[in-house]
Amino acid sequence: MWSRDQINSDHRMKTLLDRYMDDTVALLDLYEDKDGMRKEEVAALSGPNEFVEFYNRLKLIKDFHKTHPNEISVPMSMEFDELAKSRENPGSDDAVMGDFSDEEGYGRYLDLHECYDRYVNLKAMPKVDYLAYLSTFDQLFDVPKERKNYDYRRYLEMLLDYLQGYSARVKPLLDLADEMDNVRLEFLVKWEAGQFPGWPKETSGALAHTGAHLDLSAFSSAEELASLGLDRLKSALLALGLKCGGTLEERAHRLFNTKGKR
Repeated sequence: MWSRDQINSDHRMKTLLDRYMDDTVALLDLYEDKDGMRKEEVAALSGPNEFVEFYNRLKLIKDFHKTHPNEISVPMSMEFDELAKSRENPGSDDAVMGDFSDEEGYGRYLDLHECYDRYVNLKAMPKVDYLAYLSTFDQLFDVPKERKNYDYRRYLEMLLDYLQGYSARVKPLLDLADEMDNVRLEFLVKWEAGQFPGWPKETSGALAHTGAHLDLSAFSSAEELASLGLDRLKSALLALGLKCGGTLEERAHRLFNTKGKR
C-alpha cells in the first residue's frame, strides 16, 4: 500500500529527474555543436571586432527589456526553496501530484470499471458481476484458446494500457520499459518451450496430423481468427481436410470462408 505522501514525494523526484535528463541532453547538444552555432559565436567574440560584437549584444538585451519592462526572471533557487518546504511539511502539501479517479483512492485501489464493461460484452465470456471479475481478471491462463479472439485481444490491450498507466502514477520512479523488457524475455523463453500457461504447444502426435476443430461462431472476421496464430489455424484447417499452408492472413481467410458451411 502506498501513502499519499510517498506518491507525492516520488512524483516530485520524477519531475526533478526528468528535468535533469532534459537539461543534460540540451547541454550535450550544445557541446557537440552539430549546427555550428557555438563555433560561430566563439569566433565572433574572439575576433578582431570583439568589442563591437559585445556592444551589439548588449544593445539587444537592453532593447528587449525596454520592450518588456515587466518581464521577471524567477531565480531557480526560489523553486528549490518551495520544494524544500513541501518536503519538510508533507502534511501541509495539498497539491495533487498524481491524477487518480475517486475509485482509485489516490493509489490505494484499482478502478477497472471500463475494462469490466468491455469484458462482459465479449461474446464468448461468462457474464459475472464486478466483484467476481476483480478476483479473476488477472487469471488469463484460465481462458480457453478458442475464446481468445480479436475482441479479446482488444480487451487485453485496454487492460494493459490501464495497468501500465496506473503503475506509472502510483510508482513514477519505476522503470516500466525495463520491467516490460524483462517480462517479454521471460515470455519468449516459456513460449518457445511450450510452457506458457494457457497456450500449450501443439504436440507432434496424431493431433498434429488430424487437427483440432475450431468453433467459428465466436469469430466475426478473418482478422479475429488471425489472432490465434499460425499453429492453431493450421490445426483447424487440417481438421476440415483443407490446405493448411500459406501466410497467417491466407490461413485465416481460408478458414473463415468455411464459417456456416461445414
